[in-house]
Amino acid sequence: MKQAVLYVGHGSRVKEAQDKAISFMKSCMPLVEADIQEICFLELTDPSIEEGFETCCVQKGATHIAIVPLLLLTAMHAKSDIPDEIVKVQKRFPQVKVTYGRPIGVNQEVTKAVIARIEEAGYKGERAKILLIGRGSSDPDVKRDVFGIADDVRSMLPGAEVFPCFITACEPNYRDVLAQLTVDDDTPVYLVPYLLFTGILMKEIESEANQARERLRDVRVCRYIGFHPHVKAAYIERVQETILNKEDAFRFQGESHASSSS
Repeated sequence: MKQAVLYVGHGSRVKEAQDKAISFMKSCMPLVEADIQEICFLELTDPSIEEGFETCCVQKGATHIAIVPLLLLTAMHAKSDIPDEIVKVQKRFPQVKVTYGRPIGVNQEVTKAVIARIEEAGYKGERAKILLIGRGSSDPDVKRDVFGIADDVRSMLPGAEVFPCFITACEPNYRDVLAQLTVDDDTPVYLVPYLLFTGILMKEIESEANQARERLRDVRVCRYIGFHPHVKAAYIERVQETILNKEDAFRFQGESHASSSS
């Protein structure tokens, strides 16, 4: 059996985001044992999932491909969009065994990355209010993941109140949570953008923070999670478990999802 790993990024029109994703996935490769390792993207960036798959099995002779999404949360990209693309290409190459990995999701390493970002912004264990801000989605699993990570942050930072919230598409919205906070004995407020990439969303959060500073004494915007070393450790964990999961093959006949992503 010739083992391949196909790393799947989301894709972006922003070159800086593309470059960071590619650099991150390439940095993971020396830590992974596989005969073949290739990078592809769901949308907006080449190569596509189909092209990456073909490179693995047609050009390089892979007989087993572990496909691992580079996604923080469990949402429709992980549960439908990427599996649908795999279905299309696997029907052309049914002889190739495929296992499909989980998004990073709730993971202790990611919790450590969140805490590191808070500490970078000056947190030293004192009382604080922390807004963990996810992008948001109509998919309930996104809310489940963010609330799960918030629970882990609470357990690791017992002096802090942690408020899971979202930018769009589900409740509670971070603007509403921020608006409800009151001046409380100089308790600092930390806004933690739970995002892989920066951009317009960070600018929106900064703008909301500036408005909040007119009534709250201490509002700090943390760096977005990005490709922190702890995120890398979490992603490598997902890659390794997908390689080892040879018995739970991706099912494509009459299905549009992977059994391992449920």
